[in-house]
Amino acid sequence: MRLTTKGRFAVTAMIDLALRENGGPVALAAISQRQQISLSYLEQLFGKLRRHELVESTRGPGGGYSLGRKSSEITVADIIVAVDEPIDATGCGGKENCMGEDTGRCITHELWTSLNAKMIEYLDSVSLRKLVEDQLSKGVTIEESPMKRAISSTPVVKPIRITAPNSVFALGNAFTK
Repeated sequence: MRLTTKGRFAVTAMIDLALRENGGPVALAAISQRQQISLSYLEQLFGKLRRHELVESTRGPGGGYSLGRKSSEITVADIIVAVDEPIDATGCGGKENCMGEDTGRCITHELWTSLNAKMIEYLDSVSLRKLVEDQLSKGVTIEESPMKRAISSTPVVKPIRITAPNSVFALGNAFTK
C-alpha cells in the first residue's frame, strides 16, 4: 500500500483542526500556514471531508471549519476513505483476475488481500482523538488566538483634517491666488 500526499495531508489537517476544536471554527489559511500545505489543496480535501460529514463549515467573519463529529468517533480510515484514497496493496486493485481474464488470480493475491484487511482494520482502530492525545502528550502547545471580529467594539477615531490656513500669512497668500 502506498499512502499518497492526499491521505497524509488530510490526516495532518484533521489533527490540526481537532487540536483547536475548542476554540471555534478554524480557518483553512491558518492550517495551511501551520502545516505547510497548499491552501487550494486543503480546500479540495475539505470539500470531500465535508461531503462525508467529517467537518462542518461556518461562513462569514470568524468562520472556518470544525469537526462534524466527536474526534473519538472519527477514525483514520474514515478520513482516508473520505478523500478517495485507495487502501489496496494488490496489484490488480482488488479484481478477481490479476493475470487476465483467462488465467485468474496471481499467486500472491490472497496475501495482499489479507494485508488490505489488516490495514483497514488498523486504520479503523485509530481515532482522531487518540492522535490528538498523542500530540498533546508530546508537548505540542496550542496558541491562543483572539477571535477576530468584523465589527469593533471600540469606535474608530479618524483624525480631523483642517484645510484652513494656519497663519495670517497663509491666509493672505490664499487671497492672492
